[in-house]
Amino acid sequence: MAAPDLSSLRDRIEAVDRQIIRLLAERQMIVEDVASAKLTSASPFRDREREEHLLQRLRALATEAGLDPHQVERMYRVVMDMSVAHQEATVRNREDVPLRIAYQGVEGSYSHLAAQRRYAGRSGGALLTGHDTFRGAADSVLAGIADLALLPIENTTAGSINETYDLLLHGSLHITGEVVSAIEHCLMALPGVPLESLRVVMSHPQALAQCQDFFAAHPQLSPRAEIDTAGSARRVAELGDRTFAAIASAAAAKRYGLEILATGIQSASGNATRFVEIALRPAPLSETTAAKTSLVLALADRPGALGEILMRFAARGLSLTKIESRPIPDAPFTYRFYADVLGHSASEPFHAALDDIRPLTTELRVLGTYPAAV
Repeated sequence: MAAPDLSSLRDRIEAVDRQIIRLLAERQMIVEDVASAKLTSASPFRDREREEHLLQRLRALATEAGLDPHQVERMYRVVMDMSVAHQEATVRNREDVPLRIAYQGVEGSYSHLAAQRRYAGRSGGALLTGHDTFRGAADSVLAGIADLALLPIENTTAGSINETYDLLLHGSLHITGEVVSAIEHCLMALPGVPLESLRVVMSHPQALAQCQDFFAAHPQLSPRAEIDTAGSARRVAELGDRTFAAIASAAAAKRYGLEILATGIQSASGNATRFVEIALRPAPLSETTAAKTSLVLALADRPGALGEILMRFAARGLSLTKIESRPIPDAPFTYRFYADVLGHSASEPFHAALDDIRPLTTELRVLGTYPAAV
């Protein structure tokens, strides 16, 4: 009997692979109908009990077919994650369903204004909900109360907003988008109060840091950190103390009945904040989209590891737009790095780069791939 021809066997495998892809595409189309049915019945996207029953049946079927049930279970967990992500994307893209957005701050905060600009005009509308803290906004996504949270992650003057990075560290949330918003800080106080009467200026620590030159020019003003810019404006209005002021947006001054004493008091012209959308699961993204991918990694204990990592990205034609270190709390004087790379994590060069650098790391995770705004 003649030995099987390797080329023909590979052709048969390719034919089976094409059939698998067609079936997965058919499954995705059914998933879209499932999403509509769940929306109508107000059912949750994730039913863990049903998933476990399904996996149990699939393990039994795999055993009957002579396959490794554990490997089949691993594969189907990926398929189910993909299906849930597709359901959520289907609902988010529907024109008749409002998108639930969480942000940190109160109305008139920069996060609120950025969310208004980003989601204004959406046919299904957007429900914006403010939270006292970044963690509160993120927790609302984890609890399924919000579809997305829009959080600041970087400012051109004050640098990275580490709390947002820390929320992404544990792997339960993913970056699905970004938006860059120009920031113009205003000094505001009770109506009729002159600048010379002020002594205390309240705002978010990032806003205070972005206005250092203004404080240097007015040494009689003492900065006081609060949890929010617009919340500080509201606090000034509530206190009624003529020695207090706030740094916030012009919209916040109007909303809380304050008078603007100075505009554009940020130290750098062109001051801007980069916000990221975060969600429970990655959002589907075409490989043809101009994408950015955010990573977190920790270096292996070997000389020159970081330099090697940078060179291996460059060798694959991938550009890093940002890299920043953060201390690892339980390991003194050791650091993990956050990096933004232009490219889609599903592309061949990116896959190859991750394989290249994995031996140089003790931790490596993709935080999200999303359309690049900058």
